[in-house]
Amino acid sequence: MGALVADRIVARVPATLRALVSMIVLCGAIGMLVEGRARILRSGSEVRLRTAPVDPRDLFRGDYVILNYDISMLDLASIQGDRDFSRGDPIHVQLTPGTDGFARPVGAYKIRPPASGADVVIEGHVLTTGVCPRAENGTVDCSRTRNGVRVAYGLESYFVPQGTGLAIERTERSRLEVVAAVAPSGGSAIKRLLIDGKLVHTEPPF
Repeated sequence: MGALVADRIVARVPATLRALVSMIVLCGAIGMLVEGRARILRSGSEVRLRTAPVDPRDLFRGDYVILNYDISMLDLASIQGDRDFSRGDPIHVQLTPGTDGFARPVGAYKIRPPASGADVVIEGHVLTTGVCPRAENGTVDCSRTRNGVRVAYGLESYFVPQGTGLAIERTERSRLEVVAAVAPSGGSAIKRLLIDGKLVHTEPPF
């Protein structure tokens, strides 16, 4: 009965007014998303991420560069934290800068741990469990265990200006570097994209 009354009330509102209200709500939602991402870019802690090879079929889609990272695959046996993750679980990955300046994972947790010193905690979700970990040389090693999990952080695609993606498409992933901003909440966004240490694209802080 209540729903029927509500429908009748809505039906009496002029269509133009309903469309205007819907537009205002949609613009407000988009504005909140944009401001949330801008806040991460402005105030988030910067981390350097080393990229890793991806399936060549997924290398470039239109004006989106598809990215994969060393931290996309975690060997749970070699880092601290929890072990029993399932597909779709949220995961909080503790990163610390290595001697080369690139972030490396030192822990993976179901509940966000406090960050200290130069460490940051980035939030993602588990894509796959029981995968083969990578060896130190970057190759997949299935001879040991299958304690690896594949993680997505929302940093896996990056929009580039039209017509500029071909050079990135043809660039070896070992030459690419991503600087990401990580908020205290764990949310992250790509801030800069570099090739051979030289700036290629940067995101404005708004």
